[in-house]
Order: sequence, then structure tokens, then C-alpha cells
Amino acid sequence: MSFAPGQTVGPFFHLGLPYDGGNLLVPAGHPESVRLHGRVLDGRGDPVPDALIELWQADPAGRVPRETGSLRRDGYTFTGWGRAQTDGDGHYWFSTLVPGATEPGRRPFFAVTVFARGLTDRLFTRAYPPGDGADPLLDGLPAGRRDTLIATRTERGLRFDIHLQGEGETVFLTYPRQAR
Repeated sequence: MSFAPGQTVGPFFHLGLPYDGGNLLVPAGHPESVRLHGRVLDGRGDPVPDALIELWQADPAGRVPRETGSLRRDGYTFTGWGRAQTDGDGHYWFSTLVPGATEPGRRPFFAVTVFARGLTDRLFTRAYPPGDGADPLLDGLPAGRRDTLIATRTERGLRFDIHLQGEGETVFLTYPRQAR
């Protein structure tokens, strides 16, 4: 097996990946909308002003959406996918719905992908809404590391900060690489 060497993944996102409404999985005025927001921070705790965050999630009933239209928002179809870039303070936000559990008794989560300058590949993580329920990934982490995956409730919705390195580094997931 051979693998292609990694290439840095940024900071060129602003040239074509963001699109109007990419962070609106549902309109901000939707009666069940929640604001998932936070900051992307580097190893020194400084904001990353040009990161790109992708969000994948189930709907509130725990169903994985199969509808088309992610790149052409129609204002009512929930596709479970969105994309947002960070601003100069490293802040991002999504207007979305709280996901439901995809299996009975399991904790629901947002699947999060991070692209940022200096990374040789995208990073994968999860953001769990506060609450209860079993989850093999979360339950398998040391207690001090679990908190890096649990969003906190705020007046503005759910806050999920992403620490790329350093103290409080977010737990990132790895997947086996496929041979090309």
C-alpha cells in the first residue's frame, strides 16, 4: 500500500468553499433552531481567523437526512450538513436543530470537521449537546478529556470551542486511511 503525502489544507478556503447560507441548516428564525457556535483556537489559545468548519448531524428524531440541496438552501429542507468559516476572532456559528440519538439510549452528537492552515489533513471530532445517555466514544475517554467534546448551554444556544493543540486540546478522531 502507498499513501499520498499530506498537503497543508489552508488558508485558501475563502476563495471558493464558503457559500451564502452555508451555516444555516435551518433559518435562524425557525421555531426549533439552536445556535451552535464557538471559537477555533491554536495551541497558544489565539484565534484561528481562517478555519473552515463542517457540520454533519441527524435530525431531532435521530434520522440521518438523505435530502439533496445542501449547497442550494431552500429555507425549509433540513439536510443535516453545513459549512461555516471563522471570522477574525476565530468565531463560527450555525443555525441548526438539536440532533436526536441515532440509536435508542445513545447520546446524540454533531459530527464536526475542521480545516485550518498548517494542518496536513482535516480533523474530525464530535460535539455532544449537554445531557445523558451512553456513548462508546465518550464513555471510553478519561474523565478530564470528555469535557472537550461536550458543548455548553449559553444564552445564545450551544457553545463548542475547538482547541487545535495545547491545554484543553479537543479530542480528535482518527480513521484508517484508505489505500489509493
